[in-house]
Amino acid sequence: MEKFLLKNIENPDSADINEYVKAGGYKNLSKVLESGPKEVVEEVKKSGLRGRGGAGFPTAMKWSFAMADPKFPKYLMCNADEGEPGTFKDRPILEKNPHLLIEGMVISGYALGSEYGYIYLRGEYPEANDILNAAIRQAYEKNYLGDNINGKGVRFHLSVHQGAGAYICGEETALIESIEGKKGQPRNKPPFPVNVGAWSMPTIVNNVETLSNLPYIIEIGGEAYSRIGSSECPGPKLFSVSGHVERPGVYELPMGISLKDIIYNHAGGIKDNAKLKAVIPGGISTPVLPPDSIDCAMDFVSMPKAGSMLGSGAVIVMDDSVCMVRVAYRALKFFEHESCGKCVPCREGTDWLRKVLERIEYGKGTEGDIELLSDIAEIMSGKTFCPLGDGAAGVVTAMIKHFRDEFEEHIKNRKCSLADSY
Repeated sequence: MEKFLLKNIENPDSADINEYVKAGGYKNLSKVLESGPKEVVEEVKKSGLRGRGGAGFPTAMKWSFAMADPKFPKYLMCNADEGEPGTFKDRPILEKNPHLLIEGMVISGYALGSEYGYIYLRGEYPEANDILNAAIRQAYEKNYLGDNINGKGVRFHLSVHQGAGAYICGEETALIESIEGKKGQPRNKPPFPVNVGAWSMPTIVNNVETLSNLPYIIEIGGEAYSRIGSSECPGPKLFSVSGHVERPGVYELPMGISLKDIIYNHAGGIKDNAKLKAVIPGGISTPVLPPDSIDCAMDFVSMPKAGSMLGSGAVIVMDDSVCMVRVAYRALKFFEHESCGKCVPCREGTDWLRKVLERIEYGKGTEGDIELLSDIAEIMSGKTFCPLGDGAAGVVTAMIKHFRDEFEEHIKNRKCSLADSY
């Protein structure tokens, strides 16, 4: 398919506003300013766009909740806190095509009646921070941001807020808490941010990729967009592919493409002709899949039927040299470290899971440890403030389901047969 999100990123000057305008940039903003906010919302509704941050919630529906709230001001926040292991899909937009994001945010702000936007950027992207701030300055100079955009009396101001390395701030309410200057921890919901968000005002939080789709929807129309990819989850999707493949990278492909096609066609297959052992399809918080389950459609509706989730679209491919017990252990070290500690099931559960996995990995596992891991994961599931605890539990449950023999081998032999490969 023709690229839009990654269009022109091979151009070394693609982040410059003059190059973006030359390639057709900001024409869709001018187009919507001639029509009106209602028309923008209608096109987004027709498009069937779903949030690309992981949850896959219908964008127009989320917008409608905030628009129906009479309180002002309304805030638009871009979630650029790309902290999940294996996820780097937004980085090319942030560093190579920042004006696409800016244009998408201005269009969204205009539709929502929001005059203030924030890009919450992960602290580990210092280059993206410099590029985004330079692009925002250019947009102000060219009158695409400010108090009288394109001379149409439309007001929208935008700034970048850097995070401090907390994975939990990828959760929308923790992100809002951080922007307000508080500790990044998730809030109780309801009320939801669309009604009580930043500074208690209606707030829309959308992902980088979601907002960057707006100019494309305006350009080709909502109905044409809805015919791209999956009927239930239409549009292009960015997939970040890493691990044991010949061509790792970020791929723009139609939503609903098969996981097998991504690995063997676009990413060139398993590196050095090795044998595929497992795939994590949507970032480390999504359940692992064995080789016989990868002929599945990569969208928000199909992936749960295959036993996992689309998540952020971060495909992590592992060959048969990989120890799955070690993968589970390292994943839980991450979740334990990144748990904000607000709720007991997550704070204590991730620590407990990590300790049990650690002793299994290092030859100190005992009979009953596998059942203990399953019990802890079950206790955690559905009982935490945010999805971090569910993600950690899901990792362990899926690993045991598909690779139980490796756990049993570690416990029985007190060592890993693959230890020499890492």
